[in-house]
Amino acid sequence: MRSLIGSVAAGLALLLAALPILAACDRGGESSDRGEDQAVVASTAEDALPAWLSPTDGTEPARWLAGREAGHPLPRDAPEVRDMRESLDRARSAFVEDKRMIANRTVQLGQMLSEIGKTESYRALIDGLGEVASVRGRHKSLYGEMCQHYYNTRAQGVDHAAALARLEARETPREVPAEPAPEGRP
Repeated sequence: MRSLIGSVAAGLALLLAALPILAACDRGGESSDRGEDQAVVASTAEDALPAWLSPTDGTEPARWLAGREAGHPLPRDAPEVRDMRESLDRARSAFVEDKRMIANRTVQLGQMLSEIGKTESYRALIDGLGEVASVRGRHKSLYGEMCQHYYNTRAQGVDHAAALARLEARETPREVPAEPAPEGRP
């Protein structure tokens, strides 16, 4: 009986731990327009910045992220939006996640860093983590996982550059040393 209660408690704890992550993936159901047939219709935030980009949000991730950092919506052709678009394009080639999820995770990481007094610009985070992921070559990385490792390193008191260096050392593929030839053989 005790093991059953322990298993249920462990499962409940795991579910509760996953809720914030799952909620970040699909916030915005309140703002999407649903017809009587429950079809999903994309919505676009032109004059407001939602807390998260939902899968049905038509807002460009670069524009949303640059606007979040600026504290207000920005026009599509603003230099900050163009720069963010370039950063997200580079990151997309290094990570499994799409631009929307990279943008959401970046805001989440930024909020977590702010809570411990270690703020970084969104572009610095995306570009830095993207460069770390690029050492893996043709193998893409998980942005969310890398964000968590970066946060944990920063929470230990390490600065931005040192945290990226530690992540890069962790991501760099290790060569398997060649076995020495048996004695007497070349």
